[in-house]
Amino acid sequence: MKMERVFDYIYHLLNEYAKLQKFNPVVPPNAIEICSESLACPSNGIWRKFMEEALEKSPSDTEPCTLPPPHSPQQLKSFVEQKANATKQVEEMEDEYWSSLNKSTSLA
Repeated sequence: MKMERVFDYIYHLLNEYAKLQKFNPVVPPNAIEICSESLACPSNGIWRKFMEEALEKSPSDTEPCTLPPPHSPQQLKSFVEQKANATKQVEEMEDEYWSSLNKSTSLA
């Protein structure tokens, strides 16, 4: 997964969340602006490398990602059925295992 896609997703998520807010944020009078580079400077080793890779070097030249439309009722029903079928298969395998274990224990 590219870090650029992660940033796009986070931007989209924060944008949608911001629409739900009912207050106007205000910068406190004693706030200090910190640049992202100053956060990476005190770090060393792999932490520093990760933070440098995660820095946004320039604005994206593409639009933020769009979320896929919600699933149709048929897709949702199919998913639920697949999940129920998988659960049933696992339960049958568990029952088979425990019954074979009980048979081997009773024979001993």
